[in-house]
Amino acid sequence: MKFVAPKSGALGWVDTFAIPAKGRNDDAAYKWINFNMKPEIAAKVAATAGNFTASNGADKLMQGKLKDQFAESFPKAAIDNIKWYPAVPAGIEEIEGKILDRLKAGS
Repeated sequence: MKFVAPKSGALGWVDTFAIPAKGRNDDAAYKWINFNMKPEIAAKVAATAGNFTASNGADKLMQGKLKDQFAESFPKAAIDNIKWYPAVPAGIEEIEGKILDRLKAGS
């Protein structure tokens, strides 16, 4: 099974970092976020996690299968046509989990 971005546009979302309102070291938090978003670091994190990253340029630094999957799934036209995901409604994770279980059972 492989992902191919539909002509109508792939859904996109961004997992985010959060800084608590009453944090005691916002400067360090921003340094950590900026460090993780450097393409060379984001590519390593993506390789370890086995997923793609939104860090611009990290795709060029990835290796092997993950790099190939990203290039095949997201040519420039697909990236330019991403439809950004709205807020996740309550209960959707449970529905997605049940669908994933059915997919796994069928393979």
